[in-house]
Amino acid sequence: MKLFRSYSTLLVCFAISLYLSGCNSAMQAYKDGQKKFANGEYDLAIKGFQKAAEENYEPVQTSYLIAESYRLSNRFKESIPYYKKALDGGVTNADAQFQYAYALKTAGQYEEASAQFAAFAKGQNVPQNLQERALREVEILRIADRLRTQKMEAELKDLPINTNGTEFAPTIVGNELVFSSSKKEKIYKNNGMPMLGLYKVAIGSEPGNTQGNPVLFSQEIFAEDANEASPAFSPDGKTLVFARGNTGKKNSSPDVDLYMSRNINGQWTAPAILPINDSLAWDGSPAFSRDGKTLYFASNRVGGAGGIDLYRTNMDASGRFSKPVNMGRDINTAGDDMFPYVAEGGKLYFASDGHPGLGKLDLFSATRSQGVISIENLGLPFNSPQDDFGLVFYQNLKKGFFASNRDGGKGDDDIYYFAGPEEPDTTVAKHTDPNDPLNPNNPNYINGKPKVVRYFLAGNVIANGETPTPIDSAVIHILPDTSDTQIAELPTNKEGKFGKQPVEEGKSYSLLVQRKGYISKREPFSMNGRTIPPIFLTKELTDTTFNITIKLDRLELNKTFVLENIYYDLNKYNIRPDAAVELDKLVQILKDNPTMTIELSSHTDARATDAYNMTLSQNRAESAVTYLNSKGIDADRMIAKGYGERELIVPNAKTEEEHQRNRRTEFTILSY
Repeated sequence: MKLFRSYSTLLVCFAISLYLSGCNSAMQAYKDGQKKFANGEYDLAIKGFQKAAEENYEPVQTSYLIAESYRLSNRFKESIPYYKKALDGGVTNADAQFQYAYALKTAGQYEEASAQFAAFAKGQNVPQNLQERALREVEILRIADRLRTQKMEAELKDLPINTNGTEFAPTIVGNELVFSSSKKEKIYKNNGMPMLGLYKVAIGSEPGNTQGNPVLFSQEIFAEDANEASPAFSPDGKTLVFARGNTGKKNSSPDVDLYMSRNINGQWTAPAILPINDSLAWDGSPAFSRDGKTLYFASNRVGGAGGIDLYRTNMDASGRFSKPVNMGRDINTAGDDMFPYVAEGGKLYFASDGHPGLGKLDLFSATRSQGVISIENLGLPFNSPQDDFGLVFYQNLKKGFFASNRDGGKGDDDIYYFAGPEEPDTTVAKHTDPNDPLNPNNPNYINGKPKVVRYFLAGNVIANGETPTPIDSAVIHILPDTSDTQIAELPTNKEGKFGKQPVEEGKSYSLLVQRKGYISKREPFSMNGRTIPPIFLTKELTDTTFNITIKLDRLELNKTFVLENIYYDLNKYNIRPDAAVELDKLVQILKDNPTMTIELSSHTDARATDAYNMTLSQNRAESAVTYLNSKGIDADRMIAKGYGERELIVPNAKTEEEHQRNRRTEFTILSY
């Protein structure tokens, strides 16, 4: 019996040992996944997280991180079940439901996506920018069926050059199709696919056919350890601009830049990086104007309208570029706007997930008439619930190529050939002109009368806190975003509500909100990207009101606020451009609250000596104060204080995320 008990004890110990070993293995896999995720190696991160999931380790967060890894490597459909599992498990990440809804939209599950967007918008502590986008998506999905009826006369044809990898960004030089394809030997850790290079193939005499197998475009335009994509040629075919990057050498930073090569005596020169790049941003998808004097490109640099914006720069005869200019918020949205292309006649085509569309990236055209820019969704068959982008014309405006990862393709992104009818049918009845006001298919008119939309702004003001309460008697000063010339002044009622104020298409505003006992605050509001396309309208006159919520903080002594996204280079204390953008917000707060004095403090993590961290944090705090002073804030209103590692939020930080929480910049109200 004693021997039996000893044997039983041994079995129990062995089982416990196996269990602990499994736990340690799952925990290590989870940590490995986190490390790969932080480095942008999403395909490898998924493998680590899935191993942890098999052991049921941190199941909710693991599911969320798998979903995020799929989303960030542009595999939205694969993310859907993992977002659902994370949400069912009570995930607390603020944007999880929004991203789940967006993934459902890319899968064409419009009804379920709309329900998720609506539920997200009604949630507590929802980021306002995402709340606005969610509400807009609800409106877009409400009329998705109408977008699907907007069909252009064109037939699509799959190309033989497509593989089970990815082919996209077609462009034409002479009688050759040059494009991006995942054919290199090195694997890109972001998505687990071969890295991208530039390849070419002859265009056949038959429409939509290519001759032979694709070959490398040029040995001079080839880096085995980088992605190369989005070729753009000058009209004479002698200058090439393309995007190169994602080498994985910058710890997941968006190291994609534009490069130029010239064809001299039939040989392409070694690519040179262009001076228009922003070292802290993603710069890509270039395109030349028809005269070759303007280069268009996409970038997510600081100061844009949202994610990735379209920019333009002029190039003189000596090859020098002017300062890039944002193409404005009639075109650029809170989402991604990219892959520009200028057709004959000057019409701009581009891809966007911010304008009303069927899925993620849709193809749009932009035209200017009497100073007004009109955006048109190309509709079917060009657009689908997935990504549709990179349109170019071939020989005329009725045929060409574009890329899509729609269902039914051979691989990830595929290139499609399209062709419209060669000649219009002159036997059709009258009112066939798409611009004819009496044409029932003209989206701008109803019964021959133009559709009109009146836009209004309203909202409510609440006190920031765990239980938000309405603030009465607050005053909202509505100003143009370019000056302090007041347009209107609106008070709040007992429920904290204000409105309605007429607002104009394409205009941006600033709402200065003031109430005794609270910190005055400016809230931006832009009509850019909010215009309702005529195809959505069913009446001659439509009134639309945008409601916003503004949160005010109580004015209290010794109250501390963390300044988000104030980053410094390693062991440096100079103000980076991205940090300057955040400090400018504090400049505005201090100008709107002219009696307030503050302590501006800087904190480090605990990974160097205490003395070093104290000096570094003091230098950083003083650098920030100097910057604020240069922007017109009296030095007597600010005290710089470095705390080093003495006030850690996470005392025993282990992960990079925890160290980042400790590395922060704050301001504390000293008097008012």
